[in-house]
Order: sequence, then structure tokens, then C-alpha cells
Amino acid sequence: MTPELSFRAGLKDVLPTVFGYIGVGLAFGIVANTSHLSLLMVAGLSFIVYAGSAQFIIASMLVAHDPLSAIMLSTFLVNSRMILMSTSLAQAFRHESLTKNLLIGSLVTDETFALAMNKRNRTEGHLSFAWQSAANVVAYLVWGVATILGAVLGSFIQNPTQFGFDFALTAMFIGLVYLQLISDKHLGLTRQLLVMIFVALIYYISLRFTSANLALLIATILGCFFGMELKKCH
Repeated sequence: MTPELSFRAGLKDVLPTVFGYIGVGLAFGIVANTSHLSLLMVAGLSFIVYAGSAQFIIASMLVAHDPLSAIMLSTFLVNSRMILMSTSLAQAFRHESLTKNLLIGSLVTDETFALAMNKRNRTEGHLSFAWQSAANVVAYLVWGVATILGAVLGSFIQNPTQFGFDFALTAMFIGLVYLQLISDKHLGLTRQLLVMIFVALIYYISLRFTSANLALLIATILGCFFGMELKKCH
């Protein structure tokens, strides 16, 4: 990854993450097919909802015939972390128009956010609309196509769990965490590990009193404050 912030550089930088989108996208398509979701519904979830973890949850809740209100609330809670990510990312686009910020925010994902944070480490904190748009659009299109292909392939796979497809999303997030740990020299390994341990503990404690989705939101927000305090101490 170079400091260049052109559209072409964005295409080049996002390519390594494409394999993650393909793997998880295929997994979702296969799982969705075995959950009896139509090809049109899979495409709609991928191109309109566009939220990997939430799409897995939506598919399972639809199969369980959960009410629409519960599905919408669960989707919001799972994706609420994107509010924090977009807020953080927006600091690099203060000079851009509201329209451009909305376009960036609507397509940002965990992967493109992590990619942007790594890029900022090499550009003294700078990003460009062209570079971020390239990363976002490629990720968006690859994810959509991969999920549709997965749904088609799903008709030939009766039990996707035997191939570990249900673990694909977890594996991808582990990879993102590792990439963050080794690339962000500004925060330091020790500080990042302390925040991770704190978030894990808060999440575990919160699970005793609330749902998993809400516990994740609470742990994320408190983790942000904890990280801020750590930066003040150093």
C-alpha cells in the first residue's frame, strides 16, 4: 500500500480484501439458499441492505418467522457500530460536500473502514473521495455478485455447515483484527490489546443483562471511551 490517493490506487488497495468478500459472500448465498430464500431476495439483501453480519441474522430470523419489527431492530443494533465508524471516517472528509459524505457513509463496511484506517497511517491522516469511492464500490459490487453466485451454488449443497460456511464471517473479522494490530503503529500493540480485552469483558458482562446485539453496542461505545482515556494517559 502506497500513500497515493487516486481512484486507481483505491482499486489496487482494495483488491486483497476482495477475496474476503468473495468467500463470505458465497457463504451467505449458500446459507440463504438452504434457508429457502429466493435469488431475488438474496440480491435485494445484498444490494439494498448490504450488511454481511446482519444479512446472516435476517436470513435466520426469516426462517424462524420472526416479526418484521424484531428483524428491523436486530439489523439496526448489529449495524449500529457503523455510526461510530462513519463518524470516525468523516473526520478525513470534512472538506467534502454533504452529498459525497453520504455516498461514502452509505457504502462503508468493516473492511473498507479498516482499509481506510490503514491507509491513513501511510498518508499522515489524509484520505480522498476518489480513493474511498473506489474501495467502497468494488467491495459493494463484489459482495453482491458473490452472494448471488453463492445462492446458485447453494442448490447443490444440502448442508453448508459441514464445509464451515457458517464460520466464514467470524474468520474474516479475525483477519481484520490481525491486520489492524500489525499495521497501526500510532496506537501501538499494547494499547490495542488492552482495548480489545476491555471490550470483551464488557461484552461478556453485558450479556448477563441484555441481548447479544445490544451488549455489542454497549461494549463498542464503552470501548471507544476507554481507548480515549488510554490515549490521554500516554
